[in-house]
Amino acid sequence: MDYKAAGVDVQAGRDFVDRIRGSVESTRRTEVLGGLGGFGGIMRLPSGMRQPLLIAGTDGVGTKLDLAQIHHQHRGVGLDLVAMCVNDVITSGASPLFFLDYMATGALTPSAMAEVVDGIADGCRQSGCALLGGETAEMPGFYPAGRYDLAGFCVAVVEESDLIVSQRVQPGDRIIGIASNGVHSNGFSLVRSVLNSAEVTADTTYGPEGRRLIEDLLCPTRLYPSLVRSLLEGDIDIHGMAHITGGGLPENLPRCLPDGTLAVIDPSSWPRPALFNWLQENGAIPEQDMWQTFNLGVGFCLVLSDHQVNDAMAICDNNGVQSWPIGEVSAGPERCKPGLIGIPS
Repeated sequence: MDYKAAGVDVQAGRDFVDRIRGSVESTRRTEVLGGLGGFGGIMRLPSGMRQPLLIAGTDGVGTKLDLAQIHHQHRGVGLDLVAMCVNDVITSGASPLFFLDYMATGALTPSAMAEVVDGIADGCRQSGCALLGGETAEMPGFYPAGRYDLAGFCVAVVEESDLIVSQRVQPGDRIIGIASNGVHSNGFSLVRSVLNSAEVTADTTYGPEGRRLIEDLLCPTRLYPSLVRSLLEGDIDIHGMAHITGGGLPENLPRCLPDGTLAVIDPSSWPRPALFNWLQENGAIPEQDMWQTFNLGVGFCLVLSDHQVNDAMAICDNNGVQSWPIGEVSAGPERCKPGLIGIPS
């Protein structure tokens, strides 16, 4: 017996590392020391910071991976992996600094894995962070051959004086919703159940424009770091931010609010994309479950003073991202936990 006969091809692993070297190097920042292949990635903190704080986050892509692997769309989930992490850490006002990935598979498929890393590298470049390292674990007998799982880890940095915390949010602040790219990477266990019951194929279309359903479902999660950077550089005083992921607006928007406040949302203030209507109709999904599962077209939220709403929306427009004023912050009962009203609960 040898390792290859047991299901692990060491040489294929070496070839894979060589194959992704260019993608990894394309994300390099000036603070990075050394190169690919060490036991740990090394990076300096950006110069000129007085009291830097590190913000860390980790996430995966969930069961969207199943749909992507069935349809051989690997690059997009690499982008998803980065987006799910960086969109979380930027809510504190931090800039993504570096990213690490973990891929586990039953048997290494270099072409598919290289597509994933290429997507990860693209997400890192768009977010301004270095792909500092990663791990590819070949685990025969644990994962089926040709199948893989992903996890991502992001570290961001912010000057302590620039940290955005919920205590800055006050009653009377306005809430801006920023458009998503569709379902992003949440709720795919429900999505897959709907697809199975509707007997969907790769050629299934939906909506008045006859768009391809699978293609739109696999659209990568929108990356918001460059937009947030433009807002902060444009002197927009953001009081709070929320990444609308699993749990939708009801679970995520209150996370950027202080105790004693409520978010009052107007569900008619933005158009619900046809993709969500198709899912609801074909799955007979109750309205409450739609809100608590999907982003429904709003992938990120800003909380800021009323007088800066127009300026913030103009910056969104200049960045090619649609936005809408979707609600405001209200005072709640004394010492109440942050909540959201105006939607099915």
